[in-house]
Amino acid sequence: MDFTLTILLVDESSARAAIIEDGLREAGFANVVRLDTAFGLMERIKTLDPDVIIIDLANPQRDALEQMFQVSRLVKRPITMFVDRSDSEQTRAAIAAGVSAYIVDGLEKSRVKHVVELCVTRFHAFARLESELAEAKNALDERRLVDRAKAILMRNKNLDEPAAYALLRRSAMNHNKRIVDIARAIVDADDLMR
Repeated sequence: MDFTLTILLVDESSARAAIIEDGLREAGFANVVRLDTAFGLMERIKTLDPDVIIIDLANPQRDALEQMFQVSRLVKRPITMFVDRSDSEQTRAAIAAGVSAYIVDGLEKSRVKHVVELCVTRFHAFARLESELAEAKNALDERRLVDRAKAILMRNKNLDEPAAYALLRRSAMNHNKRIVDIARAIVDADDLMR
């Protein structure tokens, strides 16, 4: 675990914040910044640029939870949220919003280090999955574009599929471009001519 992480702790209760801060410091985290209000939280996050965010909401009201869920959607950081009580709807909403660790009734100094480790690990695993999904979607979109360009070439030049692909490939090599860029130009031109 990287103990040089900057951890932002958002907690209106000094007593509860002290438990978390003590747990963090005992675990070896030295760079902890505490905010005692969520007012202007997004601006503070931009200014502080923390590596991890811990939000402690003793008895969260629906509005406070929704604000924190909004923060977690916008901020691409590991976020741990401690709450004293929750229901299944709130838990689902927290997970959907991207909260990496949603801890219900579990505020103990001895658990803080493990919760932060879980939060960071889960965040990175989820980020890796999101990246892989985005790459797969992009590859699929590019494949569809190339297939559409091949169909246009087959129709307009009376070519079979291998010949249409060979023409795309040859054009890409001649123009020092990717096949998908040539395919995009063909599809755009075909759309323009319709």
